[in-house]
Amino acid sequence: MISRNDPCWCGSGQKWKKCHYPQIPVLDALAKKYLMHYGILLKNLEQIEKIRRACEVTSAILDELCSAAKAGVTTQELDDLSRELHAKAKATPAPLGYGTPPYPKTICTSLNEVICHGIPNQRPLQEGDIMNIDASAIVDGYFGDSSRMVIIGETSEEKRRVVDVSLECLLRAIEVCKPGGRVCDIGKAIEDYATSQRCSVVNQFVGHGVGVAFHEAPEVPHHYNNLQIPFAPGMIFTIEPMINAGVREAIIDPHDKWTARTKDGKPTAQWEHTILITESGHEVLTRF
Repeated sequence: MISRNDPCWCGSGQKWKKCHYPQIPVLDALAKKYLMHYGILLKNLEQIEKIRRACEVTSAILDELCSAAKAGVTTQELDDLSRELHAKAKATPAPLGYGTPPYPKTICTSLNEVICHGIPNQRPLQEGDIMNIDASAIVDGYFGDSSRMVIIGETSEEKRRVVDVSLECLLRAIEVCKPGGRVCDIGKAIEDYATSQRCSVVNQFVGHGVGVAFHEAPEVPHHYNNLQIPFAPGMIFTIEPMINAGVREAIIDPHDKWTARTKDGKPTAQWEHTILITESGHEVLTRF
């Protein structure tokens, strides 16, 4: 997660606190408490509107990418299309150049046993593949983040099961997002259901705050945990459960330092939404 002394996400070369760190003249008591105690920025109405727009653009880009994902199409061709779609929308792909080593593409395309951070390449999609497409667009300096699963033709029962279970886990997790709940409720909702369906929950990767930066506080674990941060209006974060048909452990590719695969080679699936906590409940800012 980005901290005040980290380089700003915008590439200015300045520390975040001197650049895009929220310069709000007056914080109400709740916003001040969350920023001081948890490092969480509760978004104001202007920020929410701009993040909502970034999420709309992200969802529209994902619509096009998922429609284009067919047998014979390479994941590199999907990345080429992503570049075109971002340019057309006057948006910047957040993953490109992010991290260490710098991520080389504009989207993640994670196939079959790849849990996350799959790098587009020249492999054509094949009948029976399942794939997660993860897109994150920056619009006017604000971030949207979402991912979806695509099934290429007919697939196995095991692959279909993890796709369906991961989506249901996401939907059940969203339902607990409301004032009065806690971040740990998300992991409980997900792992309760996943284990009931003979699946495991990846615990090496988490959801995260998003909007003003690509990755903000809080971290949002998808497995059982004891993170007692209460939900509060203005919190914006992702929920992105990664559900495996076999063991939960991931192995990071030692060559590209990004691609995470299941330890046992069994299939995995993930769906992701960006969520806003409201006064009365939640709002899903991205859409399928």
